[in-house]
Amino acid sequence: MTLEGKKIAILIAPRGTEDPEFKQPKEAVEAAGATVTVIGIEAGEAKTNNSDLDPGSTYIVDKAVKDVSATDFDGLVIPGGTVGADKLRANPEIVSFVASFFEQAKPVGVICHGPWLLVEADVLKGRKVTSYASIRRDIENAGGIWADREVVTDKGLVTSRKPGDLPAFCAKVIEEFAEGRHSDQARNA
Repeated sequence: MTLEGKKIAILIAPRGTEDPEFKQPKEAVEAAGATVTVIGIEAGEAKTNNSDLDPGSTYIVDKAVKDVSATDFDGLVIPGGTVGADKLRANPEIVSFVASFFEQAKPVGVICHGPWLLVEADVLKGRKVTSYASIRRDIENAGGIWADREVVTDKGLVTSRKPGDLPAFCAKVIEEFAEGRHSDQARNA
């Protein structure tokens, strides 16, 4: 499946995004032919973490969220990481950026603690999703229908639980990005 000509945004926190949940989807989407732009609270550099908050890698943040719009992209990837997801969901510009993808019916892939951003963006009502188990109640309280599965897809929204699910997550994200807009997605936003 090819993503030639597609422009995909991927979020990264200033510190705390889970390294494999950032790196592997980014590499998979690029290998499928998409152009990926790394979006953060500010442009510059961001450091990731590995499990147990061990230091990960340093990545270039291509653009600050204030300088982009969901209209610039065909899809969005939201990596997890407890600290990173919490920092991102606390930023109103990031939350608005995420919500815009749903309003525009564009596919979104989210893993681990990343669904906290979906809770903040108020886009989960009636949607089937998965996540890291510890945020299940947050998702259900926001109206989401939680399932403990490797990957869950609902109207252009792809979710997975943890780094071990990355192969299935990456494959499904590429498929949904290739399909493009999902008109049903906008109805829930």
